[in-house]
Amino acid sequence: MQTLLKKFIPLVLISFFFTSCSVVEGIFKAGMGVGIFLVVAVVAVIIWIISRITKK
Repeated sequence: MQTLLKKFIPLVLISFFFTSCSVVEGIFKAGMGVGIFLVVAVVAVIIWIISRITKK
């Protein structure tokens, strides 16, 4: 029972201290950064593959 309380109390405190809008904003900012990185990585891989094919 105490381990459940030790896990539950910080969760409740965090939910009171953070507003829902700021939490969602942080999630979207992180998601946007990861999305931009993945798009740049995919474009770089496609350019690399095309350059390898046209070299031969």
